[in-house]
Formats: sequence, structure tokens, C-alpha cells
Amino acid sequence: MTNPIADVLKSETILVTGSNTTDNHPIFANYIKEAVFRKGANLIVVDPRRIDLVDHAHIWLRQRPGTDIAWINGLIHIILKENLHAADYIRERTEGFAALEKAVEKYTPRHVSEITGIPVPDLRKAALMYGKARPASILYTMGITQHTNGTDTVMALANLAMVCGNIGVEGGGINPLRGQNNVQGACDMGALPNVLPAYQQVSNSELREKFSRAWGVTLSDKPGLTVVEITHAAEAGRVKGLYIVGENPLLSDPDLTHVKAAFEKLDFLVVQDIFMTETARAADVVLPSACFAEKDGTFTNSERLVQRVRKAIPAPGEARADWEIISALSTRLGYPMNYNNPREIMEEISSLAPSYAGITYARLEKEEIAWPCPTLNHPGTRMLHKDQFVRGKGLFQAIEYAAPAEIPDDEYPLILTTGRVLYHYHTGSMTRIGRGINERCPESLIEINPADAQNLGIDSGMMVDVSSRRGKVRVKAKVTDRLPTGTVFMNFHFREAAVNLLTNPALDPVSKIPELKACAVKVEAA
Repeated sequence: MTNPIADVLKSETILVTGSNTTDNHPIFANYIKEAVFRKGANLIVVDPRRIDLVDHAHIWLRQRPGTDIAWINGLIHIILKENLHAADYIRERTEGFAALEKAVEKYTPRHVSEITGIPVPDLRKAALMYGKARPASILYTMGITQHTNGTDTVMALANLAMVCGNIGVEGGGINPLRGQNNVQGACDMGALPNVLPAYQQVSNSELREKFSRAWGVTLSDKPGLTVVEITHAAEAGRVKGLYIVGENPLLSDPDLTHVKAAFEKLDFLVVQDIFMTETARAADVVLPSACFAEKDGTFTNSERLVQRVRKAIPAPGEARADWEIISALSTRLGYPMNYNNPREIMEEISSLAPSYAGITYARLEKEEIAWPCPTLNHPGTRMLHKDQFVRGKGLFQAIEYAAPAEIPDDEYPLILTTGRVLYHYHTGSMTRIGRGINERCPESLIEINPADAQNLGIDSGMMVDVSSRRGKVRVKAKVTDRLPTGTVFMNFHFREAAVNLLTNPALDPVSKIPELKACAVKVEAA
């Protein structure tokens, strides 16, 4: 996130897209509601599904799944035509504006409406609402990124924010809401295939040398594989063994039939987790790890705040903290990791990761610190790009709309989109254990529009078969006008109706994220 969470209370307009915030980030949703009801902010929600936040919105844009770039370019087109752009900001702080201006010229309201299904008056109203606000913030999550053009869509949102001078200002920003408590920290520490800690590129020989000296090894300059690429490599026999920590790909990854076949070809599978997940059940070895309350360390949250985590209770049985397991395994494999405690690991992090250089346990005992924090006397950085962008000037990108990898046809006439529900978390490995939660949400449902349901002879409560080019699941129908005609929705928490048997593993060419939010399906009464 470029801005802290509480900054939405300073926004004149908040644009939320690709985020069912009340279900997926309920605490953040409270800030949005406070901004609207107590601070007078305008709220724009862009989502194919009538999520709960729509009830509090001043305008709701219901786009067809996978058409986000079109409506974003359409808003920019209107903002420029209405002379609502921040001309001084663009001139002084950005470059590449001429290319953007030319690219969005063809995204007229009528053309955008034809692509997205959003009425022209609504496009104009949203553009004026965002364009006139100073400042305005943008919030998004995986409804934006989990597409084959997810990287381009994020850059298009950055274009929209910069056009109106909304990056580097209080109450503004472009803010991805992270889906897990330490996913930001994991990425910061190099849990990505192409970077070392603090996003230092493995292709940079000078940076590799720094880590080689510190660790006493020679590091490869070749980036690793992403999750879906690993599955393909396992199927082809190029990956023989996998060590999986805190992940459940046998329920969370797209095209599960293909994933299961690939895993069966592995010579050796190790899973390190706190519960016996579907993936752990398939493992040759399971390493039991401690949960958040059973270990010391730090988490880095969505707004880049590094927070101390303190052990509250002992871990059960033979479970150990993740760092202890990894250190012991590395030592047995011939590379000693002789850490005595998490504090020593943080000291190493501070010495090698420039954005964490000023963060120590001594400081964290007294305060939360947002990176980048380059020195011990630096207060941390709550807002990014305040005086200038990290690269110097913000770069506009000329982004073009492209349709999803799979669109409806006669055989598969509906678009399936997926997401979470309030009561469950990801693959349900934690939440489905709790009795109370399961009483509130005991099973998976497919949401279908009344008109589509009538055409298919389906009523609420009926069991239906949902099929794609990759698989079929049986699930109970819920007829609701939360979805537009032609679109259906399923959550991905239930192994009994594993929606990822259906989803498309087609990848974004840059981020390599799969297109989990749009695939073609058919629905039939079981």
C-alpha cells in the first residue's frame, strides 16, 4: 500500500474495485464506512457482484468480469475531456503522459459501455466523482490481479491515480489490500522467484555478490519458478521434489485435476503446516509447525508496518516455529544455520535489506515501523512517493484492453468468478474446524441470476453440476440477483465442491498469476 489504512478517512472519494472488502477485509471495511458516514467521503464500488459494500456506495459500476482495463481507461478518457486532470502534477512529477493520452482516446463512454456493460451515465458520474476529488484513494485486491492481464490492470489503476495527482498525498494512493497477515513480509523477505530480500533482483551481479559474501555461497542469477510453473515442471519431470510451507495447492491452485496429476509424479513431497491439509495428506513427510500465537518474530502487514509477534502459548506436540524447522533442515543438509532466536534473524535482515536497515527489536518493543526505514534514527515511511517517485518520475503506461483468456460460447455459456465468504478463510484448513463458523456457512453454493436459473430450470436449494473445459463439480444452487445474467459465483473454501477443478490456469505473462476470476462454464440441474 502506498498509504496507511487510516488515510481513507482523509479521502474525498474512495474507489473500491476487485475487493469484497466487508467479507475479505472487514476491519478495513469499517474504515471505509467511517469515511463515508462520518467524514462525508464519496464511495465508488466497481464489482460484477452486488457485494455488501454496494449498499453504502454513491455509485456502483457493474462490469463484466475481466473488462477492468476498459472502464479504467474510460474514466481517464472522461477526466481528460472534462479537464479534471492534475496538469501541474503531471508536468512536474510524471512522464509518458502523451502516450497515455493517445491510448485512451478511443475509450469513449459508448465504446467502454459496449465492452463492460456499464451504462454511459454511470461511467460519467464515476469519472466526475473521482476526477473532482482532491484527494481520492483506490483500493483493490485479487479481483483485479487474478487475470491474464492483471499486471496491466494494476498499471492502469496507477495511471488513473497519477492523472488526478493522487499518489504521494494524504488521503490518496493506490492500495492493494493484502490477503494474509504476513504475505507482505514474506514477499519482503524474498519469497518470490526473481528477487532476494527487499526486492533486490537476482539478476543484479552486485546484489548477488553482497548476499554471497554474507551467506558464504554462490547464488544463481537464474530466477526460479512461480507456483503454476512449478506444477507444469513437475508434470514434465523437471521438478522432482517439493517443499511446501503453509500452502495448500491441492485445493487452492487452478485446474486441480492437472495439479494432482503433477504431484503424483513427484519423487518426494514435504509439507510444513499447522493442520493436516489436503496437500499434507499427500506428502511423504509432514513437518508440524507452530501457529502465530506459538512463536516469536515479526509480521509485516498490508500498510508495510513491521509488528512484533510474541509467543503466548507453547506449541503442541512436536510442532516447532518455522525458522527452527528450516534452520534444522538446512543444517542437516550441509548448510549450517546457527540462529539462536528470531532477534538474530532480524539483525541479519537489517544488514542485508536496505528498506529494513533501521528496524530492530529494540525499536519494535516501543513502536511499529513502516518500511522503508533506512537508518536507526529514521521514523519509517507511512506514505510512499511523497516528494518524488522511487524511480524519479512516475511513468504512465499506454495500456490496452484484452478479453479474458476464456470467454463464453455455446458449450460453456456462463462466466464463473470466484472469491471468499466472510465466515471462511482460503482453503478452510483453519476455519472449517470451528463449529460455530460451520454452522453459519456449512457448505459451498453457486450463486446464479434468477433469469439464468429460470432458463436452466434451476431453483434455490437444487443440486447442480458445474462444468468447464477442465472438470466438473456438484454444488447447491442459490438463486440471487447479486449476480448479473451470464455470470455465476462460487467460493473456494470447500473440498467437497472444489471450484478450482474448474478454473483456468492461463497466466499473466508478467506476474505469472493464474486467471482465477474468469472462466467459461455451463450449469445443469444434477
